[in-house]
Amino acid sequence: MSRPVAVAIPGDLDTPTGGYAYDRRVIHELGALGWDVEHIPLGPSFPTPTTEDMSDAAQVLHSVSPDTPLVIDGLALGALEPSVVAEIGAPIVALIHHPLAHEGGLGDARREYLHATEQANLAMSAAVVVTSPHTAMLLQTDYGVPESAITVAEPGTDRPTDARIPSSPPLILSVGSQIRRKGHDVLVQALGMISDLEWRAVVAGDARDQAVASELVELIAAHGLQGRVEIPGAVNSDSLHGLYREASVFALATRFEGYGMVFSEAMTYGLPIVTCRTGAVPDTVGEEGALLVAPDDPAGMAAALTTVLTDVEVAASLASASSAAGLALPTWEETGRQIAATLNAVMEGRS
Repeated sequence: MSRPVAVAIPGDLDTPTGGYAYDRRVIHELGALGWDVEHIPLGPSFPTPTTEDMSDAAQVLHSVSPDTPLVIDGLALGALEPSVVAEIGAPIVALIHHPLAHEGGLGDARREYLHATEQANLAMSAAVVVTSPHTAMLLQTDYGVPESAITVAEPGTDRPTDARIPSSPPLILSVGSQIRRKGHDVLVQALGMISDLEWRAVVAGDARDQAVASELVELIAAHGLQGRVEIPGAVNSDSLHGLYREASVFALATRFEGYGMVFSEAMTYGLPIVTCRTGAVPDTVGEEGALLVAPDDPAGMAAALTTVLTDVEVAASLASASSAAGLALPTWEETGRQIAATLNAVMEGRS
């Protein structure tokens, strides 16, 4: 007999980000494991919900049966009014990719507000699922979530079936939404410092923040990189697969990641990685398959990219270690089983 579970996610489930990709695959894997999954779409304004979206969320979440575990994506849970969460009858399983209060570009008042709502709502959750050990530790130290309440279910991976065929000149690939936290501005500045080398770059990701998107266009022009740096916006899975196969190096100048699924993707393709020592990134990519620099350091990023592009031995060593790490990553079925076990434990405790 199938078991019911409700999964509440704000916005469009098909949004091309790592967090939404994780949610989509979890829904699929739970279904494959015999769960009767109800996807509950919440308003698109989260994590800064309108009054209407907050009211609609309250209505639909309060209607979930107490006999059904309710998984709420952190993009919504962290922004829900605690009074709304307190009235939910179903046992709550929080799904936290990274805490909202740790998002970049927040003012102090907004950060404090989100920290308070996240802390209150996590305390009312029966269990918490996170995507990395780093996020698990962050919830324990910054939010007081007991270790016993946390399940670490790292994103699964799909292994590519065909080999890489690097293009010429070398392709520097970056994947991430055009938001401040992803640090694409730092990457463009770094690329401007190595314009004497042979390369081309693609920064793939949806223009979620139009101010950031406009700034990137201006930065590319200011550094004379038109024609060398392409920003195609969101790309479909086939196009992204093609970019990974063509690439010689994966680069992301991120300011913070709770996990960073794009790193896992890059590792499954055996790509050398240049990124930042921040958040869960060092644990995700390891020390052997990546060159790590400080966040907000264009010169450091430029130096690391120069090393990968010009030192054949270093590039080969990084690629080999990246490939080995990629092979050791969990499958999506394993991720689904971890979350299913958490749901079962919640309901056993409930009974």
